[in-house]
Parts: sequence; C-alpha cells; structure tokens
Amino acid sequence: MSAVVHVTHEAINKVGGIGAVLAGLLTSKTYLSAFDRNILIGTLWPGDEQGEHRLGPHGDVLYSSMDSLYRSPLANRFRQIEQDYGVGIVYGRRKFHDKDTGITSNPEILLIDVSHVAEGPLGEMKFRLWKEFGLESGRYEHIYDYEQWVRVAQPAIQCLLAIGVGVNPLEPAVILAHEYMGVPTALAGTLDKGGGFRTVFYAHEIATMRRIVEGHAGHDTMFYNVMRRSIPQGHFVEDVFGPQDDYYKHGVVKCVRFFDGVFCVGDEVLRELRFMGPDFIHLDAQLAYNGVPHWRIDVDAKFHSRQKLQQYAMNLLGHKPDFVFSHVTRLVPSKGLWRDLRVLEHLEPLLLERDETAVLFVLSTEVPGRRGDDIRHMEQQYHWPVAHREGLPDLSHGEALYYQGVQEFNARSSKIKVVFINQFGFEQRFCGNRMPADMEFMDIRKGSDVEFGQSIYEPFGIAQVEPISFGGICIFSSVCGCEGFVRSVQGTAATPNVIVADYTELPDKSLRVEQLLTLGQPHRDAIEHTVAASVARQLIDRLPRTPEEFEPLIQRGFELASQMSWDAVAANYVVPGILRASKAHRLRQIA
Repeated sequence: MSAVVHVTHEAINKVGGIGAVLAGLLTSKTYLSAFDRNILIGTLWPGDEQGEHRLGPHGDVLYSSMDSLYRSPLANRFRQIEQDYGVGIVYGRRKFHDKDTGITSNPEILLIDVSHVAEGPLGEMKFRLWKEFGLESGRYEHIYDYEQWVRVAQPAIQCLLAIGVGVNPLEPAVILAHEYMGVPTALAGTLDKGGGFRTVFYAHEIATMRRIVEGHAGHDTMFYNVMRRSIPQGHFVEDVFGPQDDYYKHGVVKCVRFFDGVFCVGDEVLRELRFMGPDFIHLDAQLAYNGVPHWRIDVDAKFHSRQKLQQYAMNLLGHKPDFVFSHVTRLVPSKGLWRDLRVLEHLEPLLLERDETAVLFVLSTEVPGRRGDDIRHMEQQYHWPVAHREGLPDLSHGEALYYQGVQEFNARSSKIKVVFINQFGFEQRFCGNRMPADMEFMDIRKGSDVEFGQSIYEPFGIAQVEPISFGGICIFSSVCGCEGFVRSVQGTAATPNVIVADYTELPDKSLRVEQLLTLGQPHRDAIEHTVAASVARQLIDRLPRTPEEFEPLIQRGFELASQMSWDAVAANYVVPGILRASKAHRLRQIA
C-alpha cells in the first residue's frame, strides 16, 4: 500500500500520547516497511517557529508562502489551494529518529493556517457535513477547537491530491484521524468524488466517556459498572446518562460510525466505543495497543540509577531509603494521584514491622517548566521540593490542592515520605543543586522499584509501564489499557512485575443500573481503601531486597516489554488494521 495520512495536533510538537504513538510507529521497522509514504497533517499554531524552522529543529521546509519559501515543484498547486480556500500552507519533511535502534524516517508534513479562511467553501463544507453525516457545526462553531479542524478538512484533502496521495482508488490512501481532531478531514476524504481515501479513527480515548468518568464523584467505580450492565440490555450512553450533544467532541465522534475502521488503544476504549450507540455495535473496530519502550539492562545498571535516586533522597530528607517509588504523570484528575497515598497509608505499618523505609518521587506539574534560577532560589529559601509555597513560581492552584494531601500524609508517616517535584525535567539544571550532578531522566525509569499509575480514566498508559523493562513493579488500575496488553502477552501466568488495582470490583454484584448510578464518593472511598490495602500487601511481598531478587524482575520485565514493543504493535494490530480498512470500502461496494 502506498500512503498513510495521520491527522493530529501533534504533527510538529509532541504534547502527549498521540505524539508518543507517532514517534513509536514512525521509528518502527515493521510499520515503515509496510507503507511507502507517511504524511502528517496539522494546524499551524500561533507562536510556532517561522521561516526555515516552521517544521521544528529537525524539519525541512519545502514550501511556505508565509516565509516566501518555494522549493517544491508543487508551489503553483499549493498557491492555488491557498487562494481557493483562504488558507496558508507549509509543506516539507520532519525527521523522526530512535537513538537506541538507529531507525530514522522523514515523513511529509502539511500544516494549514486557517486563521483567515474563505467563508464560501467553509460554509459549503459545513452543509455537506450536516447533510451526509448529521454533524451540526452551528452548535459548535463558536468553539475554536472545533472550528479549526473543520476549516482544515477541505484544503487538507486538496493538498493530499496535489502531492499525489489519494488519486488512485485502486490504491487508496488511508487517513488515520487521531482523535476528534482528524474526523472532519477524514469525512472530507470520504466525500471526495475520486474515491481514493479510506478512513480509520484512532481512538486514543472516547471523549464522551472521559467527561462522564471525571465529572462524576463515583468515577470509574460507578461508570464501568454501569456500562458493563447497560450494553447487554441494549442501553447506550445517552439512554443512561442523558443527551451529550452539548459537548462538541461527542458530536464529532458520533460521525465515526461512517468510518472504514477504528483503532482502540485499550480494551475499555473498545467497550466505550460500543457504548456510544447502536450504530457502533457492529462497526469494524479493533484493538491497537500502544507500544512500550524496551531496553535491556543488568543489575549493576539498575543499581547505578537506583543509588542516584537514593542519594537524592538522602540530600533532601537526611536518610537513604530502602526503596524508591515513582509516579511520572500529568497533574489532572484522571490520574487518580490520591490513590497512591491510600496505598502508602496501608504500606506504612507493613514497612514499620520490617524496619524499612521508602520514598515516593511524584513528578507532575500543570504549568510550563520553571526557570532554573527560580528553582534554585526556592531550594535555598525554603528547601523546595520537600517544602512548597502556594503561588508561582512554585505551586499553581491544582498543585497546591494535591500538595495538601502530601503534607497530611508526610505528617503522619514515619517510614514513607512523598516528595512532590512540580517541575519538568529530572536533572540538576532543572531541579536544583541537591539533585546529583549526573542525574538523568532515565534514572528515575531505570532505578525506580515501583511505578504508580492508578488512574480513574486511562485509555492506555505508556508512562505506567515504561519502568517494566528495567525490572520495575508497575501498579495500575484495571481500567488502564496497558492492563489488557499485559494480560494478552502474559496469558494466564502471573507476573511479579505487575499489580492490578481493580477499583470497579463491587462487594454487591446484584445492584441494578439505577442503583449503580448513585455510587458516589463515600462508596468509592470504601472500595479504594479495601483495594489499596490489598495492593500494599502484594507490594510488600514483591519488593526486591537483594541483587538475586532484582535479577528475575529485570529479566521478566524485559521479556514482557519486548512483546509489547512498537514493532509488535505494528505487526499484530496497526498494519493489518490499515490494510483491512484499505479494502473495506471496496468490499462493501461489492456486497
């Protein structure tokens, strides 16, 4: 097959999970060998680099009317599209490189500036989206996040045709719509009369379900029980939770029922997709887990990184802990950070019995990175990050709320301390002079004994399983997509590298849907304490204490991660799914 098109807001800047997926696939030998061309399409963000740097430090700009760069022989075609649709176009290439494998790829990049679009073609596009797919732009066009992706759709398809993509219906290009952002462009490809495009929705989440889970006090405990009980009864999300069309992402994702295929990054995401409505029950949807980085290290390398972390704890707290825990994450409600503290509350007396100590490093922030000078000033003035003060450059509002829980826990605990590092980067120039001079970010991945990740909503969770390759024990919720991937790889055999916390397990299995809907924070609190106690008991028995105990964790972790690599994901899920989607439309026509 010739071409795959990725439509995403992370075409240039890696922001989160979609950027990790692109980096994984575009440096996968298996994926790259299957397709001749890869094209990334996105919007031109305000404040982006200019001129030669429009496509980032590893980009090569071939065309940019805004910068008077016309190196592409397609300049005249691009200029005509700009005039027809009132857009600006940046076209070129960007390098993706995996320094560990040495694999490099240079996909094509198309960025569309939609700040001054022509109203005529845009109005026609919105009319066709409503007529053919029922997407009511009038409800959402005041939301720029919606509007910009509708504006991208038509010119993006015309640009693809200009560069020779989607021109042959016998060798169609497959458009991967990464989340709701790519849906309008994929729908525009479906409307193209040439028939040279097929469409796959890459579901990195189901936005409707995320909103419900995060917004209800019962969180995952309520939602997943309701969903599992409702689907067999023929009831779907709007039957149970009421109309959702006020939410623009819901309105967009409903149009996925017209796609040729769907990739779901986790088992629960696949169920959530089916829960969208009866039209989604028989939609061609499949699992396409995210890949997991894997590196082989030995016990000496593990101990080298671990000792750096222990020394950092010594510099901060005055003692060297026996165990080092970590949680590297975004500071958002879905990550369930309070659940870490609940596990530690139950772990504290178990460590007390053994006269052992531990530290949990939480790397999380909700604001851009602080200046190194500010960090060093806070470090000298009041011993950041052991202590914090509300207000920038230290704690933002959300960080202050989390730190309240940390303070309360640390005041009560003698054997475990939590250090909240609200800063990007994990090296001395970013995190202060008390961090060892040779510390690197990978040290917290390699050296950590335990990685927490007990999210209430987590479509996959790459961060939760990154330390597994280094022999870390990974603790994550049963609703995390990575749980299904681990289970599919390990089969029925248990692995000491993983502890699954199931916060959806109810003591009463007979509750009806209307009763499940009333599950709030008191019910969830009770379940969380029970589950946290179980996790703590499992953890105290699995923690390695000698080099001989570290060895099998490292070996088994690497074996697991190897089977969860991006090459494995490409071979078993993504490549077959794209090839199937490329044929689906033709097969439907024959049928």
